[in-house]
Amino acid sequence: MSAERIMRPLSVDPTKLVVSGLLLMVCVIGAAFNERFATWTNLTNVIEQSAALGFVALGQTLVVVAGGIDLSIGALVSALSVMIGFAGQAYPEWMVAIILGTVAAGAAVGAVNAAAVILLGVHPLIVTLGTATILNGLTLIVTRQPAGSVPEWVEGFAYGRVLGFPVAGLLMFGCFVLAGFWLTQYPSGRRLPAVGGSPEAARLSGLPVRKTLVVAYALSGVGAALAAIYFVARTGTGDPLVGEPLTLASITPVVVGGTILGGGRGSVLGTLLGVFLLATLNNLLNYLGVSTFLQWVVQGLIIITAVSLHVERRRDA
Repeated sequence: MSAERIMRPLSVDPTKLVVSGLLLMVCVIGAAFNERFATWTNLTNVIEQSAALGFVALGQTLVVVAGGIDLSIGALVSALSVMIGFAGQAYPEWMVAIILGTVAAGAAVGAVNAAAVILLGVHPLIVTLGTATILNGLTLIVTRQPAGSVPEWVEGFAYGRVLGFPVAGLLMFGCFVLAGFWLTQYPSGRRLPAVGGSPEAARLSGLPVRKTLVVAYALSGVGAALAAIYFVARTGTGDPLVGEPLTLASITPVVVGGTILGGGRGSVLGTLLGVFLLATLNNLLNYLGVSTFLQWVVQGLIIITAVSLHVERRRDA
């Protein structure tokens, strides 16, 4: 093993350092402005409330690393949450099967997105935007207001604690750990940046480009399904608009964490730091009484700034 290879894990990504520094700065400011901010209760609340964003941002990361983008995530979350609500109300005794079916449905929609991109040769932005429009239309045909219900035990996914730590947060952490391990230790995971960096070179090297894209988009659908389950567990019903803010929100931690739009390079750790930065910032803005709509403005400015910095770094490279 070469010295270069041995030393590579010790290299520090400046993007992660910047995000970590910003996260620390937000925490310090929050603690200075409100004594309740720097408490274990608030920390667990931030982790719990960031779970849905973490699920969809992780899925988006895998797609972006593979050279795509998924603009159907928010619409899929809304559609699946309504599906869970109606199915749970009609067949509460089958709730476990409904949850598993929701995960399978999310993966299936993701796979369909990938198939459309591959077979039609259309840019994934257009394909997934079309999918989002279809899903939104179908969901609003079914219901325009929160509907359905789920058994009370499902709420444990959103509000449950294990040794004081949120169940949803534990699952989110577990998903990030598994994804990071898969991307770095397994050939099927290492194919994602290869395909995203240069699909043609990957194809000439004998890599299964189409299969890799299907897997990436399917996992994005699984992330949307987990977010939908979380929201239904949190509210007890299926909301046809619950996923609306998540499309932009799922992209923001990805680019803030250092993943390059266009594919070929990315980090799930960077995305996780981006998720916590946004969740902590939103938490601080809530304590300061800033409206949700202004928080969306802040997210938009963050994503524009992050993309601009990455473009500038690539020019200087």
